Order: sequence, then structure tokens, then C-alpha cells
Amino acid sequence: MPSTTGLLRRAAAAVLAAALASSPALAAAEATSTDVKETAARPAPPRASGARVIGDADRTRFVMDLSTGVDVSAFALADPYRVVVDLPEVAFDLPAGVGAAGRGLVKGFRYGLIGRGKSRIVIDAGGPVLIDKAFVLPPVEGQPARLVVDLLGATPASFAAEQARTAVARRSMAEISVSKSDRLPSGLARADRARPLVVIDPGHGGIDPGTVAGNGVREKDVVLAFAAELKKKLEAGGRVDVIMTRGDDTFVSLGDRVRIAHEHEADLFISVHADATPEDFVRGATVYTLSDKASDRQAAALAAKENASDVIAGLDLSVETNEVSDILIDLARRETRNFSLVFARDLVTSLATSTRMIRNPHRAAGFQVLKAPDVPSVLVELGYLSNAQDESLLTSAEWRTRVADSFADSITRYFGQRLAAAAD
Repeated sequence: MPSTTGLLRRAAAAVLAAALASSPALAAAEATSTDVKETAARPAPPRASGARVIGDADRTRFVMDLSTGVDVSAFALADPYRVVVDLPEVAFDLPAGVGAAGRGLVKGFRYGLIGRGKSRIVIDAGGPVLIDKAFVLPPVEGQPARLVVDLLGATPASFAAEQARTAVARRSMAEISVSKSDRLPSGLARADRARPLVVIDPGHGGIDPGTVAGNGVREKDVVLAFAAELKKKLEAGGRVDVIMTRGDDTFVSLGDRVRIAHEHEADLFISVHADATPEDFVRGATVYTLSDKASDRQAAALAAKENASDVIAGLDLSVETNEVSDILIDLARRETRNFSLVFARDLVTSLATSTRMIRNPHRAAGFQVLKAPDVPSVLVELGYLSNAQDESLLTSAEWRTRVADSFADSITRYFGQRLAAAAD
């Protein structure tokens, strides 16, 4: 006889699947595959060796030096105002700190991978701008190829008119969805699988570095290294199956992270991050669960920061649909949150044996990545990159091994408790 929890989950999943299918944005994502494919050796990508901004408040030019010419496409977005330039995979060999400051219409710029074989530059604007031209000059007489983006100052009205004119192309999911070869997890879930499935979600990635310490240590690298260690530990234990939302330096949108957990019918979702704060004495790990109301101001601020990941990567959030509201999903979410709380409380206890914890280490806020209605989910801030002691631990292989053991122990206990509860 199926349990009440199982019936609710299957019903909610069916409702959510129908809602996803009705969304043009997410339907395009649905068409992608999650198969991992070993690719043949590819030629080295073009190299970016320099970037600069010139001009004034009326007309500003962005220039990036490249080792060879590439095809590019550019479009502008609002809320906040920014220009997105998509191009093939590029090795960004740029000086540290480049892009932190701008000039004229440009406040600064970011760059990085947005998917396998694809790179992106996001140019932050101080207000509405129009793209006059975006092109690449070929290399000539020993000079590098040059990517050029010319921006013109605009009014909100003229910006809106240009956006309306180019809406179809600008909202094409070809611009922002991750291609089939980008999907890292493999194999859709089986209802009769023998072992629980855990999805580990290393935060940020690609164009979104997350927190960057004063010495250049990046959150996206720290959490990927930890996630890989945890995956290795869990697989060695042989008690659970594991997939990761990303296995390399690739950007994955918040919606896709949730979708991966939902589509695979994951039994547990763990998102891994490393925080920062202006108060460099603050340190220790924190475990967060989902709540409509944040447990404190710090949790609310962190959720707002983490939820801005898609904006940082230059995604057009206007194509995303509102969260589906349905009684079945609400019921499943209530059950899911209960399981999330059970795991979070045990994980706090387990982590306290292997690493320092922040005061009141179990907190809650409205993290977008925890909103799968049918998958128990937690977000763990492993520590603070803004604290020298925590940073030293976060980059230590010995620390990763010790803390991953605590995670693995808690995960094993959680599934034992959950299976026992489901049998009652």
C-alpha cells in the first residue's frame, strides 16, 4: 500500500510537470538531456588577454583582446540595466581585478563560462543603454583580434521601445538555456531504485564566481572541491546514489538546479556555499532550510544575495514563470519541509564534531534553490571566506575530508530515520 507521503509526492510531481510543460522558458529546458558524455579532445579555446572600457556618459566602448576572431551576439536587459555578450568558450587570461571598475556608461563587467563550450560577458550599466554595434575585428599586423561593443546612453522610454522591438530574439531560450551536452547528471530516477538519490549542488560556477576572498580564492572553486569530496565519500559508502548539478566550472541557473533535483526524483538536495561578511571576525558553518519568513536579518540578506545568482550571470528573468501554486504542491511542500528540518537538525549536530559552527547554526530564509516542493533540501554555508581562519580551512584538503565524513554520517542516519518513518 503506497504511503500518504508517496501519493502526495507523485500527485504534486504530476501537477508540477504539467506546469513546467506549459512554460515556454522551462519547456525549452525540458527538451535538454542530462546525459554525461565524454567528449573528444578539443582544440584550445581562444584566449582573452586584455579588456578595457573607453568613452563617456554619451557613448562608451567595451573592448576585449582575443587571440582569434569569434562569433558573438549581444543583448541588453533591465532590472538591473546590463548588456550580455555571448560567445564561444574563451580562456579568460585577464589581469586580476579587471572589470571591477568602469567608465562612462559602464559600471564594471564580469566574464566566465555559461555552459560547456559557451562563455558570457556581462557589462553592468549605470542606467538604460542601447547597443549601437557589437562586432569582432580580425587580428592584423601582430595585433590581436578585438571584440568591440559600442553603447549609447538612452532614456527608460527609448530602452523599453528597443526591448519591445527585439523581444522575440531577446527572450529566445537559445540565448540562456544550457545545451544538451551541458547537463551533468545522468539517468532519470527509477521509482524502484534500490538506493536513495542525493543531489549535491555546488553553488555558483562559470561566470558567477560567488564570494571572492581578498587573496583571490573564489567560492565557486571552494564549494566544487568540497562537493567532489563529499560525492566520493558517499559513493565509497555504497548506501546512496549521488549526482552533482555541476562537475566543473560551469554556470547552472537556480531554476535548473531545482529542476535537476525534481526530474531525478531526488530524495535529498544539498546546496553548498561559502559566505562572506564585512565583519571579518564572523566565522563558522551554517545550515539553512526554506522559510517564507527569514529567521533573522543576516539570513534574509544571504538569501537575497544567493537568489541574485541568475542576474549576475545575465539571465533574462522576465521569461521565467511565477512559482506554481496548487493545493497538492502545498501539501507536498509541507511534508518536504518537515523532512528538511529533520535532516538539517541532525547535520548541525554532526558538523559540530568536525568544524566550527556559527552561533544559532540552523537558520531559515527564502532561498530560491530550496524550493523544489517534492525534494527535502538544505543549503549549507561551509564557512566565511571573509575570515582568514575559515578561509584556511575551506582550502584545506584535510578539512574537506573531515567535514565530508560528518556530512556522510548525517546523510546515512537521515535515510535510516526516513525509511523507518515511512514504514509506520
